[in-house]
Order: sequence, then structure tokens, then C-alpha cells
Amino acid sequence: MLLDALTETGAYGGAAYLLRPGSNTLRLAMICGVPPELAWPWLRVRLDARLPVAEAAREHRLVWQDVQGRGEVAGDDRQAAMGMPYAFAMGSAPVVDESGGAPLCRGAVSLFWPASHPPRPTEAEQAGLHRLCRRMADVIRTADGRRAPLLPGDEPRVLERPRARTPEPDEALAAVDLVELLPEGWCVVDLTGVVTHANERAAELLGTTVDELVGGRPHRALPWLRDPVVADRYRTAIFSREPVSLTARRPPDHWLSFRVYPGPRGLGISINVAAKPGPDGVAAGLEESRLPTSPAEGGALYQLVQLAASLTQAVGVKDVVETVADQLIPAFDAQAVILFVAEGGRLRSVGYRGFTPETIERYDNQPLYPPPSPAAHALVSRAPAFYASTEALLRDHPHLRPSPDLHAWGFLPLTTSGRSVGCFVLAYDREHPFSAEERAMLTSLSSLISQALDRARLYDAKHQLVLSLQAGLLPHRLPDLPGLAVAARYLPATEGIEIGGDFYDVIPLDEHNTALAIGDVQGHNVTAAALMGQVRTAVHATAGVSPGEVLSRTNRLLTDLDPGLFTSCLYAEYDRATHRLRLASAGHPPPVLRRPDGTTTLLSAPPGLLLGIDPDAQYQEVEIPLPPGSVLVMYTDGLIETPGEDLEDSALRMADQLLGADDQRMDVLADRLLHGTDHAETRSDDIALLLLRTGD
Repeated sequence: MLLDALTETGAYGGAAYLLRPGSNTLRLAMICGVPPELAWPWLRVRLDARLPVAEAAREHRLVWQDVQGRGEVAGDDRQAAMGMPYAFAMGSAPVVDESGGAPLCRGAVSLFWPASHPPRPTEAEQAGLHRLCRRMADVIRTADGRRAPLLPGDEPRVLERPRARTPEPDEALAAVDLVELLPEGWCVVDLTGVVTHANERAAELLGTTVDELVGGRPHRALPWLRDPVVADRYRTAIFSREPVSLTARRPPDHWLSFRVYPGPRGLGISINVAAKPGPDGVAAGLEESRLPTSPAEGGALYQLVQLAASLTQAVGVKDVVETVADQLIPAFDAQAVILFVAEGGRLRSVGYRGFTPETIERYDNQPLYPPPSPAAHALVSRAPAFYASTEALLRDHPHLRPSPDLHAWGFLPLTTSGRSVGCFVLAYDREHPFSAEERAMLTSLSSLISQALDRARLYDAKHQLVLSLQAGLLPHRLPDLPGLAVAARYLPATEGIEIGGDFYDVIPLDEHNTALAIGDVQGHNVTAAALMGQVRTAVHATAGVSPGEVLSRTNRLLTDLDPGLFTSCLYAEYDRATHRLRLASAGHPPPVLRRPDGTTTLLSAPPGLLLGIDPDAQYQEVEIPLPPGSVLVMYTDGLIETPGEDLEDSALRMADQLLGADDQRMDVLADRLLHGTDHAETRSDDIALLLLRTGD
């Protein structure tokens, strides 16, 4: 499918992401036209990231990005360009399954076009991209139906574009002869960086042999090409799909010009003698200079910026660990990472990848004084330590029992504002001599990690505090009521960690009568939560009198307290003997009623003044029949509020989801309503939801 879409749209490459049910992370499943090692920053993309593929999945729309190169982007999204300084165009679209009623995102697709592409996609390109997404959605749905769901693997599948036709043997030999007759040197490098063909002239100019070149990477056979400028030109050609050139000096004093021509399966490179350095960049040509073997080398500034941009999206400690592992393991070609924090004089692991649980258990919670481990020693001394082999590690720590699967380690202290936060460990499954560039790079990155980890720990502590407060103010469980089925849900706002003021309650009054209440206190902070607790207590204490009187008494209490915040509230009392509902509202959205015949309607109650404004405010009530089999839905505006849309229209759209609620359990229906709105995952307000189904 992906290869067909490339042919149809003229894109040179593409990437397909899958989203596991219940996950908030897109994972790269397939890639074509771009070396997978260059796609390492985007192997895993959080849905809330400021990246086009995440935005497409999150907002269910096509997102076009025209990266001008060197950090310039056509549009208001800068994060991708900060880590991708090459010119290209990219279109991203969501893979959405609409077979179940409410749209469900199952992944996303990005296609890449050369830098020469116009600033906007054509209609044919958009249609081809959407067609690919629909086909992927069908395949995913079919796989789910067969109980063999499509899930991304640990590594993306690399697709290779087929040749237009396979040449006959005689044609292939003739092509080889033709290349050998050319006066300049020629070689072909595939998308993985391996030389697949070179003529004799190329080998002569490069000072080597054809056998040394073919089957290997150029920088391994030619150490003098190990220079960041060469790596930068290689990546530029890969992403922009435009010819690039550079001039390099082959020791001792042979100047060569290189012209790189990108193609669908790799790069063609012409080599000629140059009289002097070219104007667009000169490689140093020194024996000790090095061509990057991973994206972390030769692009230190880009690596720093990319990690910094990603860490700005990391909220909690778990996010920081995932971001560090996703970014640095492929960047440094490592196998494992672990983050420790210092607590109570000990090192505690807060997350890892690549280590076995047995190894983590062995090193977790070790004391800092005296430092018994290299991680503790690095934290106490605030000095990084690098060990290229097990022997080197045991020389400094002879009593250590390192994992037999790992053979090289880097221990980086995490400090911020003069405080020791923890330690970051990067490990390899082979011996690895850390170069000066890698040591400097990791030391710089550890500063970013320490600041992000410190913020994340503060976030987690505050978040746990407010969640505990919120849980303590809401009902721990709903009462069991004969002849009634009830369900409730509460979701805090996704932005920030502030506590909300939404509440609900179900209050048994006597054998036949039950009170229901739902409300929304202005604001998203501890003050709003405290007032919410007072409002709920006041409603609970006055329950039993008429609904209008309950709101009046609660209103007088709030105006006496003068909290400076206003509250909407909906209070109802249901009589199971008469099957009638009495209802009063203090500026709250109207409830939705689903009648036994399947029709739905908004219940109109006189919208009284918000609580806490006028102590003399009065609240009218209405009485409504609620026959057996009816479903009453009470909610706060966070469930339905959509920018630019009237609240009543939003409520009616939500009511349509009740059409198939005949035999659904209340908890299933509650989850369906909670996650059935387009903005449910990107809400900026709290949501409270209370459902009641009447029985005989």
C-alpha cells in the first residue's frame, strides 16, 4: 500500500505509524525512501507532541509541512524543523476507523516530497494520501476481526521501491562497461550507506580498490572522508532529493570534487579532480577527522536541539525516561539506558530500557555513601565516567558484578542549580571506546536531562497530591439502588496538572426518592477544588427539600463565604414510585433524556443564576415523567464544548450517541459518551458525567 501511494502521489518516501488501542504514542511501523537510522528521532511520537504526524492523528486532519531548511518552516510549527535542518515537503494524515460510529484513530501516515515541491499539495496528492489511510484502516479493521491485530514491531519494516524493470544480463554488463568508459569516477551508495557499485576510475581517484569500496561504507575504507561536512551533504541529498556537491582533500594534497545525485533507491556520486576547494564547503581531510557513524556525531547542535525540543513535551518522569531512551539509544547506537534519582541517601531507578529486571534489582536502591557503584560515584563526585570495556570498569570497581550482556558504559551525573538530581547510564552490548566528541556530547545532553527530570519529579509530586485531593472530594462509590442503574465518570483537564472543580453525587433519600447532583466550579486549581467540596457538602446536607430550595440554600451559603468563584449546578430528585423527576438548574447545561422508544431530547429547565452571585436568587423547578427504560444523562460542559460551536448543538450531537443504548450497561455507555467526542483527548476543561437508567 505504501509503495503504491508513493507511485500514485510522486512522493519519494513515506512512513506509516500505528497506534495501539489505549496508547498515546505513535510507533513507526514501516518506512521507505529514507534510511531508518536517520529517522531515529521519530521512531516513537507522542500524540501531544508538536509534530505534524502527531497533529494529524490528534486532530483527524491532513497536516502539510514545507520545511525550507536550516530551521525554517512554512507554518507555525517549529519543532520538526529544529531537529531537521534539511529542505523537504511532508504531508501527514490520520488512519481513522469510522466503522464503529465514533471515529477512532489507529495510526498516521507521512509522505515526503523533494524540496522543489510547491508550497501546497495538489488535489491528487491529497486524494492519494487519504486513499492510503483508508486502505490502512480497512486492513487494521480486518486484522482485528480475525483476532490478529496489527501491532508495530520493535524496529520499523524497511520497504524498498521496486525497479521499473529488471535489466537483462547483457544489458547489465553493457551498463557496467559504459560506466567504466566514463572519464570521471562513479559509485552508487544505497539508502543504508553501503556502496553497491564503483568503477575503476572512482577507485583510482579515491586511492583504493573497487573491492575495498563495494559492499562497505565509504568512510570505513576512506578515513580521510570522516568529516561532518560529508555527513551533512549526505543527509541533505537524502531528504531534499536535490543534487549537492562538496570538495574534499585526499591526503597528502589531492583535491577531489564530489557531485551527489539522489535517486529512489540511493545516491549516485560522480568524482572528479578539483584544482582548488569548492565554494560550498570544504572537508578538512585530516587523518584524525571522523565521519559520523551515528546521527549523534557530526550533528551535535542538531542533536542537542532535537532532544531539547522533545524534552519540552515530556511532562512526568515516565515521559522523560521514554524520551531519553527513544532519542539517545539509536543516536549513540547503544543498547540500554537507565535513569537513577537520589532519594534518602540512595539511588532509585525511575525508568530503564534494555536492562534485564535482574540487573535493575541488583543496582536499585544502593546507598550513595560510600559510593559502592559507578553510578553513585558519578553522582557524588559530579564527574562523568566512561568505560570502554568490562576490564576497564572492573579496574575502578573490582567488587562490581556487571551484567554479562553489557561490555561498555557511560555514567553521567545529573545536576541542576547546584543540586545532584540523579545519574544517567548509557550501556553497550559490545566494547565501545567513547570518542572525545561523544563524551562532550553526552555531558552536554546530561544537563538537559537533569533539568527535565527535576521538573518532571516536581510535576509528578504535585499531580499525585491534587489527584488525591480530587479523589477525596468525590464519592468513593455510587450507592446500589433498587430499580435504578447509575454510572459516573470524571476526567481532569489534559493540559497542565491543575485540579478541577467538577463534581457529581447520588444521594438516596428514602425508599422511593433519590437525588442526583452535578456541578462545575469556576477554575482549575486548589481553590476551585476546595469550593467544590463545600458545594457538594452543602448540597448533600440540604438534600431532601425541593430541588429549587436545595439550590437556594447552597447559593446563600456560597455568597456568605464569598469565595470569588461562581458555580453552575444541576439538582434533580427522582421518585421511583411515580416515575417522575423534579429538576432545578443554576446556570448548568441541560441534561439529555433518552426515552424508552429511543428518541432523545434536551430537558429544558429554567436556567437560574449561577451560585455565589446573588444571595436572594430563586431557582424554579420543573417536573418531567421518567418512565421505566429511560436514560438520563447529566454532564459538565467539558464533555461537549467545542470551539466555534453552539453548546446546544454540541449537546444534541452528543445525544445522538444514545440511539443505540437499549441494552448497554451503564458503565459501557458512560465510557462511550466520555470518549466519543472529537475533542475528548485534547480537552482543556474537566469532565464530569452522571448517568441514570430507570427500571420497573
